[in-house]
Amino acid sequence: CNFNLMQNSLLDALNWRYATKRYDASRIIPQETFQLLMESIRLTPSSYGMQPIKILHIESPELREKIKPIAWNQQQVVDASHLLVFCYQTNPGEQEVKEHVERMATTRQKPVESLEGFQKHVIQALDGMGEEKREIWTSKQTYIALGQLLLACAMERIDATPMEGFDAQALNELLQLPAKGYKASLLCPLGFRHLDDPYASLTKVRKSTSELFETI
Repeated sequence: CNFNLMQNSLLDALNWRYATKRYDASRIIPQETFQLLMESIRLTPSSYGMQPIKILHIESPELREKIKPIAWNQQQVVDASHLLVFCYQTNPGEQEVKEHVERMATTRQKPVESLEGFQKHVIQALDGMGEEKREIWTSKQTYIALGQLLLACAMERIDATPMEGFDAQALNELLQLPAKGYKASLLCPLGFRHLDDPYASLTKVRKSTSELFETI
């Protein structure tokens, strides 16, 4: 019975969510709810567990106004309660791996020496990618985090709008990301849908189960 309730709750949440086009600018996400959503991102799985990403919370209204034209004047950027920028490390290497291994050792109360094999393997894997593939690999990690955030938002009935539609180079320059070793991959406004958003009532268009899945 509990399983059925959980199943229904999950599917209800996923059917409830949509890419919100218009936000109610008067409604603000409670701080404790926002912290819960951030924790869902923090707990996201990532390759080797390294989390080569950073999430920027754009709190400044002035900065959000500057981002709006970079995001092709999409109003959600300024009207939503919160605005997140998902960023990825452009060139993580040996130092980042060592920091991750030290974090693992501390968290799991293990000697660092016991993780030397893992550390060597990850360093070799990153070196073998080359810079271009490494950047593609790290950028993909932001999408895993976004997926987890969207599910958490749906469960909490918080609206979200994942956005790739922006001038990445202009945003990188505005936020001075390359100097910090990062680039932006996604924007995600969060908040509450406006009652007059016509997209809220549209039926979802998705492939059928038989089209989408294949057992081999």
